[in-house]
Amino acid sequence: MSDSAPRRRLDTLPKAHLHLHFTGSMRHGTLLELARRDGIHLPDSLVTDWPPRLSAADEKGWFRFQRLYDVARSVLRTADDVRRLVREAAEDDVADGGRWLEIQVDPSGYAARFGGITAFTDLVLDAAAEATTTTGLPVAVVIAANRTRHPLDARTLARLAASYAGQGVVGFGLSNDERRGSTADFARAFAIAERAGLALLPHGGELLGPASVRTCLDVLHADRLGHGVRTVEDPGLLERVVASGVALEVCPTSNVALGVYPDLGTVPLPQLLEAGATVALGADDPLLFGSRLGAQYATMRAAHDLDDETLAELGRMSIRAARMPDALREQLLADVDAWLAPGPAPEEVSTAAREADSSS
Repeated sequence: MSDSAPRRRLDTLPKAHLHLHFTGSMRHGTLLELARRDGIHLPDSLVTDWPPRLSAADEKGWFRFQRLYDVARSVLRTADDVRRLVREAAEDDVADGGRWLEIQVDPSGYAARFGGITAFTDLVLDAAAEATTTTGLPVAVVIAANRTRHPLDARTLARLAASYAGQGVVGFGLSNDERRGSTADFARAFAIAERAGLALLPHGGELLGPASVRTCLDVLHADRLGHGVRTVEDPGLLERVVASGVALEVCPTSNVALGVYPDLGTVPLPQLLEAGATVALGADDPLLFGSRLGAQYATMRAAHDLDDETLAELGRMSIRAARMPDALREQLLADVDAWLAPGPAPEEVSTAAREADSSS
């Protein structure tokens, strides 16, 4: 794309956010404020050296990542803290052009403090409804199991998610280090979620390669893949993903931060798009990676010289892959078309206005 080509404002591009973790969505300022309130000591990497330097290339790197995540979780002590986190996540997405949010949460990580997994899920769903009303952004919930816990725990969470299907919970996921345990052991949990009509959303194809993706497809019947970016390493598998319409929730800045790719220019987004894959860009854990939804679009635009048509299609794909009502989907797709409509791009209009003011 030439430097003279129009560049529309990315914060006005309608988009859906499909890969955002509950704890990791917290604002850095909120983390510091809540920690000060309760006298919680934070490591330097969450204070003066933020965002932390992370790498999941080995067990030590992942352990450090998980430790920081646990510290962040510990500052949420009250129902108002939970409501604040969800509201601020919605506000941040709205500022970035977000028009739909699916936030992923593992209730078992908060059960002891908030009266059990059901009580905490009720609280999160209530917070999501309040955030929707306050910000105008529809907020849905994905309940996720943890790969490092026993598969029986995952079945409990799957039954919990199923009981809330159609009541704010839209999907069931599987998170944490995909190198731990056996993905196939979680098949019965995903079968419970599948029978309830929930979207099946396991992480796969980030810290492990194509074999992990294949297991998620064959055994867990994934509708979308959390990350899935390393599908590109197996052309036959990539063809299968494209043909089946399984969306890939690609999170560029976290891929680089965790050492999956050395820099943003090597994140294989162009190869995925060229193959016809459905890609929804996500922020993953902004608290630990220092980058929210809008930055995923901006960094990919800069790293791969993406034109506005490609960016608009990324917005469309995120909307198509979302578990939103059909009427809303149609409206948002029309809004993307309007963003791309011929005429001066918003940034060009602003430049022209400044020039007119300076000459008057």
